[in-house]
Amino acid sequence: MEMKQFRPRNYRVEEESHSIPRIRVDQHPLSTPASTSPQQVVAVDHERNRFFDPLRGSDEMETMPLQDLQDEENSSTASNSTVQFPAKEWPSFKKLLMQRFAVSKMVSLSSMSNDVIIKGGKVNEKSSPSMHLEELDDPQKYAEEGIKVISQQDYISRLNELKDEIKRAWHAEDRVTSLKLSIKVARLLMDTSVVQFYPTLFVLATDVMDMLGDMVWERIRRRAEFAEDGTLICSLREDFAASNICFDAKETCYNWFCKIGSIRELLPRIYLELAILPCWRFLHDRPVDSLQRLVMMTRGIADPLASAYCRLYLVHRAQKLPQCDIGPMITCINDLKILLMRIVSMKDTAHEKLSGDKKLLLSLMEPTIEYIMNMIFKSSYQTQIGDIVMRMELGRNHSELFGKLQCVSIVLHHLLNELPTEVVCSNGVDILDLIECSNDYSFNQCMNYILLGFRLSEGKCQVNTVKAVINKVIQIVSRYSLDEYLRVVDAYVDIVLQNKMGSHLNIILDSIFELACKEGMTENDQACLQSFFLKLLTHFNNLDDILAQNHFIDILDMMHGSSRSIVNMQILTKATRKERISNPTTIQLLFEAAQALHVGTDFSNLRNDDNQQAARLISRFVDMVDHGPELERHLTFLIECRGAFGSMNELKECLVHSCNNLAIKAMRDGKNHRNFIKSCVAFSEVTIPSIPAYYVQLNLYLETAEASCFLRWLNFSFRWACRFSNQLRAKCSVNRRVADAK
Repeated sequence: MEMKQFRPRNYRVEEESHSIPRIRVDQHPLSTPASTSPQQVVAVDHERNRFFDPLRGSDEMETMPLQDLQDEENSSTASNSTVQFPAKEWPSFKKLLMQRFAVSKMVSLSSMSNDVIIKGGKVNEKSSPSMHLEELDDPQKYAEEGIKVISQQDYISRLNELKDEIKRAWHAEDRVTSLKLSIKVARLLMDTSVVQFYPTLFVLATDVMDMLGDMVWERIRRRAEFAEDGTLICSLREDFAASNICFDAKETCYNWFCKIGSIRELLPRIYLELAILPCWRFLHDRPVDSLQRLVMMTRGIADPLASAYCRLYLVHRAQKLPQCDIGPMITCINDLKILLMRIVSMKDTAHEKLSGDKKLLLSLMEPTIEYIMNMIFKSSYQTQIGDIVMRMELGRNHSELFGKLQCVSIVLHHLLNELPTEVVCSNGVDILDLIECSNDYSFNQCMNYILLGFRLSEGKCQVNTVKAVINKVIQIVSRYSLDEYLRVVDAYVDIVLQNKMGSHLNIILDSIFELACKEGMTENDQACLQSFFLKLLTHFNNLDDILAQNHFIDILDMMHGSSRSIVNMQILTKATRKERISNPTTIQLLFEAAQALHVGTDFSNLRNDDNQQAARLISRFVDMVDHGPELERHLTFLIECRGAFGSMNELKECLVHSCNNLAIKAMRDGKNHRNFIKSCVAFSEVTIPSIPAYYVQLNLYLETAEASCFLRWLNFSFRWACRFSNQLRAKCSVNRRVADAK
């Protein structure tokens, strides 16, 4: 038969011939289109595609338009300041913020937002059916006649319309209208009546503020570089000084700050000045000085939620300055600490607005702390860590950074998450004391212990520090429930194993067993135990060392479901890496593990990769068992496997091979094993017919017949050959009838 040859191909030539020619352009196709003439009217597109994450967002949740987000990412050079962080960081943070706090379909309108949002949105005078549950939760809130509600989609659409109106007015040289509309948008941030919607409102409103700030920056810069007749005066560098700016540009810049400074309300005045914060560079060489003044102004905001998000926007705009000082950001964190302490210590009857759900308020404020803390450490150097901790009032001196001082738990959590690994490892005991002293419901103290364990495992700690931390942690978590106990010790088990702290590991296992017997196990407990046991199995090279640990087998017997199956698979994987398994205790444990894995696996569906892996592991384990000279014990083991794993056809084939090998091994032993060999042949004779594949049966019959011939028991061979020949002939006849019927 002549073999066909593949034709030679030139893939590079084919790629060039099929590819579309590429032409370099000056502007990205998704970026904001170039501004047109002032008289041109820009149409508002109400049906723009909006960002939606199907894995995290709800069906009704709407986010910023993709075009707006793309514009914001591309406008990183609009302020022409030295931006130290990725341009996509802030847009990504805003997306996650909106996805994290999804709201209901309807949003109630207060008197503050009526005048701004009511235009263009479909407003209902009474509560819609979707708000009945909210009425039951808070009947007093909806007791008033004529309360106005609007759908979230209409609310967001109205804000996008305002944004487009501001942009159109700006391009039409109507700066006053742009500023007035921007003030209206900023005033919306004073409304915290629907706290769950506030993060979404913040994202949409600050997007408008950023757009206005970029347009003001570009206008002033253009006046600094060009005369009124369009003549180029100078070309400003990125690091220009205030002395390089002409008088007209400075006058325009000062005029903008005066207009914003005349706003009556404090919150809109702060937001709009932050929007044009980079413009201080046109007036002063140290624009960061104005930042500290704005930080002091935020202390006048009474509402805690509005105050926290205003500080968040302040830190975001501070990144636009060429020299970003961490001092104002640390002041923001310290102010938030005081604010959180008041909320945590406030009695339920002390403040009607906060008594409803303080935990919800704290969860809404948490992203602001997380972002500000992240920016503090990204803007600082390693040598400044001591100063940062001292200025946060968490240390007595530079040699003793962390003392037994009290800190708000949620602030401590995000501080610990941002600290360098070296600082955490060298101050592990002191941080542990700080966590112990900081116990409030702003954040689960258990999570801080867990975070400390993971942070310590990232670096290399001194042995004395590790022992002191582990001893203290074991003492603390002894008062916890099983769920919290497992989550904490799972974070520290890597440190225990790396430092070969066997006695501490036995103490942990003893405590787990006692708590499990006392409280029982939930699904979450089993997930934590799965992680804990997998770390043990990964660390130890010898399976016998793992089985020798206190209560390991007892705790494993309490597990069930998928977690038990995953642990069993890992145990079998480690056991089958050896050449032979001969320890009777180990064989019995692995048999029970394989049996539990078999019960929890659907072997009728072997297309699943996990099912295939489980089948291979069980077959591999059975094949590796070796009882040595105890042949009858090995045959008994094979019989038990046939009964325990009857649904696994691959294993039946393995059992027949092992049984034939046992028969040959008995014959070579030289002793009289006639009855044992008969038992082996009978085992194969019974097992082979249960295998559905006839060609596999044929191979096994031939192998067993060959073994019986070798053992001078030819009658078995002839009997099997005849039986199989008849079965095969009958099978072929049935197949032929079926084919003829079709």
